[in-house]
Amino acid sequence: MKNKQALLRSLNLFKTSLPIMIGVLLLVNLVNPIFQKFYPVIFSGNFGVDSFFGALAGSISFGIPVTSFVVGGELIEQGVSLVAVAAFILAWSTVGVAMLPLEILNLGKKFAVVRNLICFIFSILIAILTVITLNFINIL
Repeated sequence: MKNKQALLRSLNLFKTSLPIMIGVLLLVNLVNPIFQKFYPVIFSGNFGVDSFFGALAGSISFGIPVTSFVVGGELIEQGVSLVAVAAFILAWSTVGVAMLPLEILNLGKKFAVVRNLICFIFSILIAILTVITLNFINIL
């Protein structure tokens, strides 16, 4: 009996989430290519600024995490700094601004907002620490 109730609740939750998911995916697929054209222009070479804008761009972007590696490779080829690309990939994988309405619906507003803020901050910190570590290893 409990399994049947759980299944019915899951199906109802899925039915309410499906229109939002479809709308978000359609919107992101329309907007994402526009933002990708401006990524190489906004990065300056400064650790703090590049990691912030990299995380911001990754937060706004949406897609399969594997795709972020391809986009990151293209950004590096266009001269974008490694710290910006690292923050971009981390934020792309962990921060979900595009999926925020769906996350709020399913998990609650406070949880969704706090989770996304923490992931945004940590994507900046981890990107900076990653590049510092790589530079240190290269010195040795």
